[in-house]
Amino acid sequence: MRFGRLWVDALAFDDAIAAVRQLVASGDGGAIFTPNVDHVVMADQHEGLRKAYRRASLSFADGMPLVWTSRLLGKRIPEKLSGSDMLLPIMQLAVENDWGVYLLGGMPGIPGAAEIASERLRSEFGVRIVGVDPAFVSMDGKSAGDAEVVARVKAAKPDLVFVALGAPKQEMWIARALDEIKPAVAIGCGASLDFLSGKLQRAPRWMSNTGFEWAYRLAQDPKRLWKRYLIRGPRFLGILWRTSRLLHAQRVRIVTGDTTSPGVSL
Repeated sequence: MRFGRLWVDALAFDDAIAAVRQLVASGDGGAIFTPNVDHVVMADQHEGLRKAYRRASLSFADGMPLVWTSRLLGKRIPEKLSGSDMLLPIMQLAVENDWGVYLLGGMPGIPGAAEIASERLRSEFGVRIVGVDPAFVSMDGKSAGDAEVVARVKAAKPDLVFVALGAPKQEMWIARALDEIKPAVAIGCGASLDFLSGKLQRAPRWMSNTGFEWAYRLAQDPKRLWKRYLIRGPRFLGILWRTSRLLHAQRVRIVTGDTTSPGVSL
């Protein structure tokens, strides 16, 4: 279903896991994004993020606000499926199917998260890690090291690439790199590696399930997150109202590197 200029797949957990399994098994590559309220608000003004989302094979609702407001729009997203919630279940799929996993990124200011997360995934869960890269790429993909990052991922021949660069950078990187790293499936996972490494603490489950995870995150890192939650967040209400007027718009997906299609705009 639609939120502003982004689309979200209305899937329950078991169906989402089955869809991930099928996507990787297809051998065609693909992108999995986990949009939240901030993604919806950013996409309203950020053309690069909108284009990246048109390449998404799967798009899971990251946050209770999207679940709740889906009901106001006359449809129903069954449950929240954040990147952090999905990380370990997808890793279990990787173990069961002997998929190779590549970890890219880690949030700025949290050094070593990808390396610590990879060691935990190897030792505790038996995941076959084929590469760990803490490199930070540029927003437009034009810095000197960007091509080298793609080359390293491609050389590792992963089945899954977890990209933890934060939005909108991770979605834009995935959209640019997707054709080159096929048949890998790339997943934008935000702060998931930081949570897994213990470098960053997740909100208690009751806060996550009641829609107050944002308050916990804001208290942890107010300098970086205050604009996200206090300035951009309220704009979601206006986007929600506009969305309610266009419930029958059709979704546009781009299956190649051509992201010039205008899709449906508000």
